[in-house]
Amino acid sequence: MSTNNSPDASPLGKPSAYCTQYEPSLLFPIAREGKRAELGLHGALPFFGVDIWNAYEVSWLNLRGKPEIAIVTVTVPADSPNIVESKSFKLYLNSFNQTRLAGAEALLNLLRADLSAGFGAPVHVALTPAAEFASLKMAQMEGLLLDRLDIEVDSYQPNPNLLSVDQGAATVEETLVSHLLKSNCLVTGQPDWGSVQIQYVGAPIDQEGLLKYLIGLREHNEFHEQCVERIFVDILRHCKPLKLAVYARYTRRGGLDINPWRSNFSTGKPPSNLRHARQ
Repeated sequence: MSTNNSPDASPLGKPSAYCTQYEPSLLFPIAREGKRAELGLHGALPFFGVDIWNAYEVSWLNLRGKPEIAIVTVTVPADSPNIVESKSFKLYLNSFNQTRLAGAEALLNLLRADLSAGFGAPVHVALTPAAEFASLKMAQMEGLLLDRLDIEVDSYQPNPNLLSVDQGAATVEETLVSHLLKSNCLVTGQPDWGSVQIQYVGAPIDQEGLLKYLIGLREHNEFHEQCVERIFVDILRHCKPLKLAVYARYTRRGGLDINPWRSNFSTGKPPSNLRHARQ
């Protein structure tokens, strides 16, 4: 496993040999600390949460050499010291393609150990075998759709000054959704498409300003997890809600989708991992 955790040193944007024999050293961790420092986050975090990874291209060989396939879900705590760069995650998963294993549990044991080491904290790993694929469902985020608003947009970089609330209004509890989230990979500049759900309790947020702010990430370069934390922190500071949760579902790339959730309140339930139409 790499010890140089600068994003520029990752496999992103570089030709890569596809190793098909198990190789945990392919995982490339990147510390969360640097990007959080850019947001002024030091010490105790103003949120808790998880990053939910779904891996759709997972295969290995059984002991007789017959291929097996599955979908794997990895749930990473937001307070883990590292993220894992997504291309390195894909290369690591590909290293199982010609690896013989005694069964799904053997795969899960390796994934739990290697990914926990990469993220720097224990992760939860679940496997859906091919026989259970038919049980998987799709859904869309619940909430009032911001995209209905007919707005004029002339800025495509995040501008937290667009965020405001009606200070004189009564406290509301609302859930707002947009499918217009787009950001770009921090290293390659390739587009990342997503939907975002914002749950809050507080003075009513100006919805036009919020939609313009979200669209403002369109030419912004950051990893998925960092974008969600930026949205959370900007809304928290500029709108001062009593409760806030931000959840993004990103379209898969390289057989992986990453879905970060950040919240400062608990409902006792984790966010839904139901796949969206674009995933």
